[in-house]
Amino acid sequence: MSAPSPSAIDRKIVPLSRLLVELSGHRRAGHTVVFTNGCFDILHPGHVRYLEAARALGDCLVVGLNSDESVRRLKGPHRPICTQEERACVIAALASVDFVTVFDDNTPLRLIEAVRPDVLVKGGDWAPDRIVGRDVVEAGGGRVVTIPFVQGKSTTGIIERILAALTPKPGG
Repeated sequence: MSAPSPSAIDRKIVPLSRLLVELSGHRRAGHTVVFTNGCFDILHPGHVRYLEAARALGDCLVVGLNSDESVRRLKGPHRPICTQEERACVIAALASVDFVTVFDDNTPLRLIEAVRPDVLVKGGDWAPDRIVGRDVVEAGGGRVVTIPFVQGKSTTGIIERILAALTPKPGG
């Protein structure tokens, strides 16, 4: 019996080596490659709107996903809530996302250097001069775009609401 073929979602989750092969085809076709990154621990509407806006800036959206170890170093020992496999699957299921690749560094700099996106996207909560990879992208003729942050939508806020709902109320 042969192994089942990968699903459409699984085909979007690729190691860097495979990603670079896929992107070479997109570039030959004249496509604009857009890159963004993040932890995307608990997917929420802010993430979805952000990724849709990022995808609208080009023809192919690559999401660099922080590994579990990377998230722990950045967010603390109780994060991530969802594993990198779970997070990659959910992100890859979005129509706006073409590829997801997991990276283990604290920043996506080495990934950006390898991918060489035409457009680098970060949320509006990042000051332009603090965007990692900006110099690399601009030196290659690309551009850096910040997308306005969706107020009131955050993984931390969701976790706080869950904890508050689970905390016994006095007299209740």
